[in-house]
Amino acid sequence: MKKNVGLRIRIDRDLREQFLKACQADDKPAAQVLREFMRAYVAERGADSAIMHGGLQKNDNGVEP
Repeated sequence: MKKNVGLRIRIDRDLREQFLKACQADDKPAAQVLREFMRAYVAERGADSAIMHGGLQKNDNGVEP
């Protein structure tokens, strides 16, 4: 699978450090673990996935949920 976009998120510093340590313990790159999680999450949601519905829907105030 070709990787051609990035995703930038803001998280708590302690959570980031714990996540990186857990990835190191499993000898897996953090990006790989995140991609695996994202694929499983989308697969689990199936037809209800935002991807299947053309993306995130906006609330009445125009803000994405």
